[in-house]
Parts: sequence; structure tokens; C-alpha cells
Amino acid sequence: MNIFDTYAGALKDIITRLGEVGPFPKAIDLSNVTIEPPRDASHGDISTNIALVLTKQARMKPRDIADLVAAELGKIDGVDRGDVAGPGFINISLKANVIQSQVANILKADGQYGRSDVGNQEKVNVEYVSVNPTGPLHVGHCRGAIFGDALASLLDYTGYDVAREYYINDAGGQIDVLARSAYLRYAEALGQDIGEIPEGLYPGDYLIPVGKALADKYGEKWLDKMESEWILPIRKFATDAMMDMIRADLETLAIKHDVFFSELTLHDSGKIQVALDKLEAKGLLYTGVLEPPKGTKPDDWEMRPQTLFKSTDFGDDVDRAVQKSDGSWTYFAADVAYHYDKMERGFTSLIDVWGADHGGYVKRVESVIEALSDGKVSLDVRLCQMVKLLRDGTPVKMSKRSGSFITMRDIVDEVGKDVVRFIMLTRKNDASLDFDFARVTEQSKDNPVFYVQYAHARVHSVLRKAQAAFPALDMSKDSLAEARMSVFTDSSELSLIRNMMNWPRFVKSAALAREPHRIAYYLYELASEFHALWNKGNDNLDLRFIIEDDIEKTRARLALISAVRDIIASGLNILGVEPVTEM
Repeated sequence: MNIFDTYAGALKDIITRLGEVGPFPKAIDLSNVTIEPPRDASHGDISTNIALVLTKQARMKPRDIADLVAAELGKIDGVDRGDVAGPGFINISLKANVIQSQVANILKADGQYGRSDVGNQEKVNVEYVSVNPTGPLHVGHCRGAIFGDALASLLDYTGYDVAREYYINDAGGQIDVLARSAYLRYAEALGQDIGEIPEGLYPGDYLIPVGKALADKYGEKWLDKMESEWILPIRKFATDAMMDMIRADLETLAIKHDVFFSELTLHDSGKIQVALDKLEAKGLLYTGVLEPPKGTKPDDWEMRPQTLFKSTDFGDDVDRAVQKSDGSWTYFAADVAYHYDKMERGFTSLIDVWGADHGGYVKRVESVIEALSDGKVSLDVRLCQMVKLLRDGTPVKMSKRSGSFITMRDIVDEVGKDVVRFIMLTRKNDASLDFDFARVTEQSKDNPVFYVQYAHARVHSVLRKAQAAFPALDMSKDSLAEARMSVFTDSSELSLIRNMMNWPRFVKSAALAREPHRIAYYLYELASEFHALWNKGNDNLDLRFIIEDDIEKTRARLALISAVRDIIASGLNILGVEPVTEM
């Protein structure tokens, strides 16, 4: 139950009634109306800008509209009063029993409180990680992987039909470099002295076992042979080995994909030509010569006639090459075909999670999706900024295993999956993030993952103690939901309940904004209120969760903290963090 949606419906009913008898027109656009908690809790439980939104349509002053609406609010069940504030905001105060009853509603939802069908089962493809299969995942990949995975969970929680996808870039020149690097390790495994790894090849130790595996499989078959003889089989072997390693790295963060899509299949199946034929049929391809790009020239640029896509027709800065003068495809051509394939699979919303260094590539992909779908398919590219690794404020050195960077597995092995996942979601994806190994493992309020986990574990600790104090007490959710909720009269208790009332609205808005970091923020605030109530009980015995001579008040307090537990568990599950019961 989303109480804000409930009263949004009630407000719209008021506007409809007033439109039937005057003074409002019958056709009213309420799409810009907000229904949310007021910034100042003393102003009530719900605030709305409905009068400000209606002023132009109704041709009335906003305060006059607000006075009419506020007068009708008293007729709505559960509303104590409606007050007009400022230029025409309406603040709604709910009756105490409405606030108190939300505890029972949360428990009766049995862990599903906050779920919604706002997505209406729209088919959404979330593509994330999609790292070139040339080495282990590093910290930058780690952030994108966690963000994409949490976003997919958030969308699933709010009623979208979500597919999690990884695009394997296994058709580019970097795979030839991988094959040559693996061949060098293969020769090393067979006893050859390879010396220093030549510049341009991958130097990391992670290729040593690949070389040994090649030697075990092929013996000396490829040794001293021409590259043209071994490049293809070793390409495939090394790519498969790298993808096995990447999957294992992702598994350490409990990240799994529904689909692993190979770029190579686009080339082998002719799907690139199919997608470009679609653009050709729309008159969006032509032969032309591009001006030299400013700055560093991309690998696929050439000062010769090429087949170009009219991306400037869709707001891009320049038209984009899809086929070179020698007939080979550009990197962009494969991306055109890949996204067209997603459309052909029935996805109407595409979300791509990329590194921040790909920002300049966004507009061309948006352009071709608009062209291919006639604007019926949306693309939302989420760029993830890099993460700065620190130890007590000092930058962390590189990893020997990777050869040039700290791997994702290095981080997870040191601090654990849950810490990594939560901390990576404490900032918006396009904001920089510092990850200090010392701070993310300290047990204090300043460490958000500890503080939230501690709240969940603390609830379980109280429940265990309550069961010991009252062995006959039925502590099932159904039983606790029948507790006498009128005992909640303290401002801290009511504030905590109001915070929980906000969960369905909060998670809905996070999904619509595609911002899972909002969940981490919400959980920290909820945990803070819970811990504050705990501390208040240390000074005021009547506010303790367990009162040994008052089983009914204890039962209600156990209901309250059980509701907190359920919401924290739901939020942590969205983030992919285990809700621990002991610490």
C-alpha cells in the first residue's frame, strides 16, 4: 500500500467533483502534481502543489484553489485537517490512528511492502559490465556491475519485465592482442624464455594459467607456427577462458546475467547488414567523407569515402561511419546491429551502463535507436564515474595479478561482497566516489553499510530476547499485526512510522529516476531513526522495546521494529546485500 498514491487519488476525486459543479474545467491535467512528505515534519504528513499546478488551467489564484480543496479534505476518511501554506501549497495532517495502523499494513504485506506494478511489465533490457574479455574486472567495472545489477533488481521490484545482459566484445582488434598475449604464455608454459612482455600485449599474471591450459590441450602443436595458423583457435580459447574468469569475478559479487550476447555472432550471422539495410530503406545512409575529428583520431576513422549514417538528422554533431571504404564494418556498425537485435527481441526500453569515458558515444547510439524504432524504443545510458581507492586517505597501488590496476576480486576478498556492493551505491552513478578500505570496514555511524546492517541485526537481537522473556508470546507477523498500535504516541515512534510510510513512494521514485543509490540513502536514514529510538529508550524506560511488566506494549513495539526489519531487508535485497541477523 502506497499511502501517498491513496491520497493522490482522493485529491483527484476532489478536483473531479469540483469540476462537475464548478469552478474548475472538467478536463484537467494533473501530471505535474506532486504528493510527498513536507520538508518540515511539523507541517503535516503530506504536501501537495496541486493548487499551483491548477492555477493556469482553472484561471484562479492558487490560494483560492487551495482554500477550496482544503475545505473538501476534511470529508476524506483518515484526514485530520488540510492547511494552506505559502503561495498555495496544501499540507495534509492524517489522524493518529492512520499513522499507527501503517505498522500492521507493513507486517501484513509479509516482506512485499513497497512492491508495485508501476512498470506495468514493460520489457526492459539492462546491459551492464560488458567488459572486453581481455582480463579481470577492475574497480571501475565493479561500480558499473553493481549499479546495473541493483538497477535491474529495483526495476523488477517495481513491476518491470527485466532482462540482465552482458555484451561480449569478442570481434575487435583487442581480441587479437589477447590471442598473441596468450600465445606468449603458451610458449612460456612449454619452457621457452619469453623475457619481458612486449609493449602492446597484456602483461598480467592472469594469462599464465591460460598459457598452461593451452599447453595441456595442444602440446607443441602451435609452437613455432605462423600466426595465421594459430590465431583463430587461440583467440577462441583465450576468449572463453577470459569469460570464465569474468563470470567467476562477477559471482564474487553475486552478479548474474540472463544473457551473454556475443558481438561475433552479429558478424557471422549477417545481422549487421540486416540492420543497415533497415537504415538504407529509410534513406538514412549515404556515401561521404567525414571531416577529421578534433583531438585524437579514432581507430576506425579514415579520410576516404565511407558509408555514413545521417545521425545529424537526430541531433548528433556529425554523421557517423558504419562501413569503411574497404567494405569492413566500423565498431559503430556492430553497435547498431546489437541494439536493433534488442528491439527485435521485443524490448521497448533499453538501459546501457557504460564507463564515464564513453560519454561522447551516447548521442550516436540514441540517434540510431530513434531512427530504427521510429521513436518507439527508448535508450537510457547511465555513465558510471571511476572509483578512487584509498587506504587511510592514501591512494592504493596497482595489482600484480592484473598488471596495471586493482581488480574487483582484490577488493571483494579484502572487505567482502556486502560492503563493496553497498558502498558503491552510496553515491549517484555519475558522481565520483572514494572507497577507503579503512573507513568502509569501521564499525561506526559514519560507515553506512555497518549502520544499516547493525539496525537489521539489532532488531533480530531484540526479538530473540523478547522470545526468551515471553516464551508464550506469538511473534508471527500476523499476530504482531494485531497488536494495540495506539501505544505509539511518542514523537520518535511516529516519526519512524512516517519514515516507513514513505518507503513505497521512495522506491517508486527511485525506479522511475533509474537511481538505486536512493535506496541506500533511504536505508541509512531509516536505520538512523531506529537507532535514535533505541537510544531514547535507554533514557526513557517506557520507550524500551521490551517492557517485562507490560506484554501488550512490548507486543506493539515488537511489531514496530519488525516492520523496520522487513523494510531494511527489502531494501538490502534490492541492493544485493545480505540482511544479516547477527553481528
